[in-house]
Amino acid sequence: MTSLTVWPDTDPDTELVRTEDADEIREELKQLGVRFERWEVVPDLPAEPSSEEVLAAYREHVDRVVDAEGYILVDAVHMTPSDDPAWTEKAVAARQRFLSEHTHDDAEDRFFARGAGVFYLHVGDKVYAVLCEAGDLLSVPANTTHWFDMGVRPDFVAIRFFHDEDGWVGNFTGNPLAEAFPDFDALLARRLAP
Repeated sequence: MTSLTVWPDTDPDTELVRTEDADEIREELKQLGVRFERWEVVPDLPAEPSSEEVLAAYREHVDRVVDAEGYILVDAVHMTPSDDPAWTEKAVAARQRFLSEHTHDDAEDRFFARGAGVFYLHVGDKVYAVLCEAGDLLSVPANTTHWFDMGVRPDFVAIRFFHDEDGWVGNFTGNPLAEAFPDFDALLARRLAP
C-alpha cells in the first residue's frame, strides 16, 4: 500500500505525518502542487515487458495524461532483479544517480505498473517521502527539489512522461540531505512489519 511520511528537514527521527490513506496522501501532496492518482493495475504484463506492451496495456490512461499535460515523449522502463554481476553493477549505478537531491527543468510524471519506489520531495523545511507502488501515478512539478530511491534490488515497471528529450536530466544541488533519511528498503520494511 502506498504511504506518505513527512519529517522536518532537520530531524529524520520526528515524523510529522505518516499515513497510508490515499485521500489523505492526495490532499497533503496537492498542497505542494503534486498530483497523485491511483489507476487499476493490469495484472497480466509479461515478466520483462517491452515499452510498447506496457503503454498498450495502459493506453487509455496514458492518452488522458498526454492530452491533459501536453507530454510529447512517453516510454516504459523496467528493472527486474538478477544475480548476474553486470545487472547488480547497473542497478547500483542507476540507484546512485537518483539518490542525490536534484531538480528537473521538466515535470516528472511516473506511473508504477509493477513494483515500487520512493520519491522524496524537499519542499520548504520538510521532506515528504511518497512510497509509490503498483497503480500509483505521481506528478512532481518542474524544479521541485527531490531524490528517488528504488532500493538495493530494484524491481519495477514504470511509465515515464516527458515534455522534451532532456526532461529527465537532473540539476544536482550538492546537498547531502538524502543520506540522513530512511531509504527505500527501510521504509518498505517498516510498512511490512507486523
